Amino acid sequence: MTVKLSDWVFAYLKREGVRHVFELPGGGAMHLNDSLGASGIEYICMVHEQAAAMAAESYAKFTGEIGVCLVTTGPGGTNAMTGVAAAWVDSTPMLVLSGQVKRADLVGSTGVRQMGVQEIDVVAMARPITKHACTVLDPQQIRYELERALWLARHGRPGPVWLDIPIDVQGAILDETSLRGFTPPEAEVEGLTSVSALAASVARTLDALERSARPVVLIGNGVRLGGARAAMRALIERLGVPVLTTWLAHDLVPDDHPLMMGRPGPVAPRGANFTLQNADWLLTLGVRLGTVVTGYAPQHYARGAHKTMVDVDAAEVRKLGAHIDEPVCADVGAYIAEMHRQLDARTPVARHEDWHQRGQAWKAKYPVILPEYRNRSDGVSTYVLAEAIAAAASPNQLVVVGSSGAGIEVFYLALSLKEGQRLYSSPALGSMGNAIPAVIGGCIANDKRCTVTVDGDGGFQLNVQELEVARRLDLPVKMFVLNNDGYASIRTSQMRYFGRLAGADATSGVTQPPLDGIAQAFGVRYERIADDRNLEATVRAILEAPGPCIIDVITPRDEPRAPSLSSVRKPDGSMVSRPLEDLWPFLPREEFHENMIVPPLPD
Repeated sequence: MTVKLSDWVFAYLKREGVRHVFELPGGGAMHLNDSLGASGIEYICMVHEQAAAMAAESYAKFTGEIGVCLVTTGPGGTNAMTGVAAAWVDSTPMLVLSGQVKRADLVGSTGVRQMGVQEIDVVAMARPITKHACTVLDPQQIRYELERALWLARHGRPGPVWLDIPIDVQGAILDETSLRGFTPPEAEVEGLTSVSALAASVARTLDALERSARPVVLIGNGVRLGGARAAMRALIERLGVPVLTTWLAHDLVPDDHPLMMGRPGPVAPRGANFTLQNADWLLTLGVRLGTVVTGYAPQHYARGAHKTMVDVDAAEVRKLGAHIDEPVCADVGAYIAEMHRQLDARTPVARHEDWHQRGQAWKAKYPVILPEYRNRSDGVSTYVLAEAIAAAASPNQLVVVGSSGAGIEVFYLALSLKEGQRLYSSPALGSMGNAIPAVIGGCIANDKRCTVTVDGDGGFQLNVQELEVARRLDLPVKMFVLNNDGYASIRTSQMRYFGRLAGADATSGVTQPPLDGIAQAFGVRYERIADDRNLEATVRAILEAPGPCIIDVITPRDEPRAPSLSSVRKPDGSMVSRPLEDLWPFLPREEFHENMIVPPLPD
């Protein structure tokens, strides 16, 4: 049976369960655009390719399935790079299909910079931020390349893949019965610890647990990516060990779970960081332990603990070297299963009640939302807004926040989640402009239920054109915009380190258009909140109303991110961070030392 290649691509994706594709049509992808339109897959036409990639990445984060983005040649592909880079660092499975000029017009080995119209070697650009990227030059290879790309995107450490398809290849006529398929390799991931070595490692970690007095488990997004959430929950409840999560794993353990102690890091509850830094046994599951998580100083991270790190990426495990006592390159689900198996043959682990009580005492003594944040005369505190959204949210609420500034740092810090609620962003790349396309992608993935985003007024503008998509589809996306006159985090850091501003706000070259005018132009509902009177009821009414809405939240101009890690600028210009347990605003030294079981570092 003969079929046009582009038709075959989308028929195959439909059989694979793809229900949505985010695209921006272009001449270089004309066959792909046409075939998508006739495929029965719902396509979402974004207004910018960057937003199409960001929406696809968000969609994949929510569903756990492949997010698909379709763009044209040249600038279509280059515009999509930021969303792909976010998927790369956050391990999000994603497929980008790009159009390309016909094969006869490719630069090839000519040495010139461009032959075809809008031609650019997008594959060379994409390779460093994808698990696989190639230009499909032989139509007979399309099945092999597509099956291989999808397998790579899903297996091992997930991530984005990219297929660039010349326009004459898109339109090629195939005999689909003659197409060669892809056979996955027997070893799915390189560098995995052997079964016997894994068992021995688990045994050593459990032996260390039996000797410990202050154990902690740190949960990362790798647990979700590995399909091990249920097994993880069973494990932590079996161990009865205090639990911490990373930002992307925020919703894997609800805030009201009796073992949950918070989310440690450079912007964190004091109790979470005290729990981490005083631990004498630390098991990290699906956490890559990047520089932000370790407070830019891995040598000081949980420095009194026996540390076991479990991650499927061997390079991530190797990078910390001697700072990890038990490095394990393994599928987190396999590791947890082995730990359950060995626990069956062991005496139940002691519950460490005094350690639990200390953690709960830290949570009570050092709350994130302070009394002085309420009833302010200069606007609504982001901390109080997060509290109101948490109180008004539905049991299955999805919140997709922006990836930079107060919209992520303060809001993530202050938001409490209940069982069944979801929260995510793209924190590793931290790109401005992520919020609107991400909330669109998340809302569509969540069957177009009410979806919340929170973003700063600066970041909100970077993809403001996508409000047209929210209006066109009448999506119930509620976009809370923190109106603090520009780039507050940049303003704060510039004043702290240089004592002057450059490109941070209206006084230094950056201005923002009024949100009510933007809402009117796009035909989107507009609300303004300037104080926290009846805030929960106001938020609840907004969430229950139909359609998209911009909520202009007047916030204090320079509300601090606190508690937070502070850096010291040395005379040579370099920056040195204080240890994670010593957050700003700094506690009186006597009180700080009373909270430290592990000897603190010199001030």
